[in-house]
Amino acid sequence: MERMFRVCGFWTGIMAIFFYLGHMHQTSLLFLAQTGFFVLLSYLKLSERMYIYVFGAYLTVFFAGFSYWSVFMMTPGTAH
Repeated sequence: MERMFRVCGFWTGIMAIFFYLGHMHQTSLLFLAQTGFFVLLSYLKLSERMYIYVFGAYLTVFFAGFSYWSVFMMTPGTAH
């Protein structure tokens, strides 16, 4: 199970690089923080049940934040 968290860390690291190259620096820092979280968590040697609980909590926080951002912060029909 810890290998899957390293895989998640790898892909969030790749996305952080892509966002940085696309001049989206705040999003890049967010994904870099997620990379650190996943990689650090992968070396804690937790039980499989605890890894599932942590991932479920991560998904809950992500979906709540994403829903808040997409409903209240994004203005439809605007561009920069």
